[in-house]
Amino acid sequence: MNSADLGRRVGVPSTALFTDQYELTMVQAALKAGTASRRSVFEAFTRRLPEGRRYGVVAGTGRVLDAVENFHFDDEMIGFLRQQRIVDEPTLQWLADYRFSGDIWGYPEGEVYFPGSPVLRVEGSFAECVLLETVILSILNHDSAIAAAASRMSAAAGGRRLIEMGARRTHELSAVASARAAYVGGFDATSDLAAGFRYGIPTIGTSAHAFTLLHDTERDAFRAQVDSLGRGTTLLVDTYDVAEAVRAAVEIAGPELGAVRIDSGDLLLVAHRVRQQLDELGATGTKIVVTSDLDEYAIASLAAAPVDAYGVGTQLVTGSGHPTCSMVYKLVARAGSAEPDAPLVPVAKKSLGAKASKGGRKWAARRVDEHGVAEAEVVGTGAVPEELAGRELLVELVRGGEVVAREPLEAARERHVAARAGLPLSAMQLSRGEPVIGTEYA
Repeated sequence: MNSADLGRRVGVPSTALFTDQYELTMVQAALKAGTASRRSVFEAFTRRLPEGRRYGVVAGTGRVLDAVENFHFDDEMIGFLRQQRIVDEPTLQWLADYRFSGDIWGYPEGEVYFPGSPVLRVEGSFAECVLLETVILSILNHDSAIAAAASRMSAAAGGRRLIEMGARRTHELSAVASARAAYVGGFDATSDLAAGFRYGIPTIGTSAHAFTLLHDTERDAFRAQVDSLGRGTTLLVDTYDVAEAVRAAVEIAGPELGAVRIDSGDLLLVAHRVRQQLDELGATGTKIVVTSDLDEYAIASLAAAPVDAYGVGTQLVTGSGHPTCSMVYKLVARAGSAEPDAPLVPVAKKSLGAKASKGGRKWAARRVDEHGVAEAEVVGTGAVPEELAGRELLVELVRGGEVVAREPLEAARERHVAARAGLPLSAMQLSRGEPVIGTEYA
């Protein structure tokens, strides 16, 4: 059973109240005005990347599809809205029958994006599309932020294993979403069992300092763990004295010891000393795992250390300083009337400053150079230029209210590896800079 099947098997409760009140009051006013059924196009995009980031990562698309499928108002929800006088009775009757029946296109999960990229395009009546704004942004902003941080950490790790272990540093539901997004962005495993159960992500974990402190001696703790979990387990060696712990670990588990974990101190120095000691004791195959408030910069600083895997928590689940992508969801086109064949009219916010938007139903394509390396994100309306044909980025996700693009989570993970590899090498730099390619409007 693949990860997509697991996600559906667990099931998702109704997402209809994961929204802001003004979405419903807009529907009420539009119903009364006769404009609620006008065909409309909304797009999710960001005007800028978080400061210093060179690219964004699309994550959460699969969760968006779940949210759209499960966006319906049950009797209890309608009762709540009626009791609180949120909207009037005709609107409640409309909401009781709500199911999204429109179309959704978007960048496939794992793809990279840039300022102005139409990451998601939602088409249908105004009323059915506007209701989805908050839940779509909630998912995309969170998951894409985590995936971007994970991608940077993955690049810094240079092929070494990465373990997501931030469940205790965030909300319990955010922890599951974070583990999923981190997996898309390049992490290899998670400590969170709910994420493993729901999405099929490999899980990992052995013991904490409390287990060592529980026993009369460190040796007793190691022996108990090895007896229970086998010689291939990972022993935590920095509760007391690291050198003594490593010696005891190898004596108890033998050279078949799977790994040791270091969670404190000067990780660069300690890792070198532990590697030398393990080799001298004959445990040349024993791996070294380091944890302790790591981020992409700390991981990069350990590139020369004999480290085999990194465990990352707080910095990952908080987006490494950027917990949101600042995506917005804007109406970019709407029909001039409620007639089914009424032509679409481009519309755009004309605010002063940086909040203005560009109207029109958009396509996006990535132009590459003669070596196949991306050189521009091209966004436009109307026909796609012949030279960009076949390089369009948006794919069909929902057709007539039915999801048509389910895929295993591994597909998004593999897609991200390929998308990142197609960027200029400077995309991997951790130094602050502008987006690695510019956005052009055709």
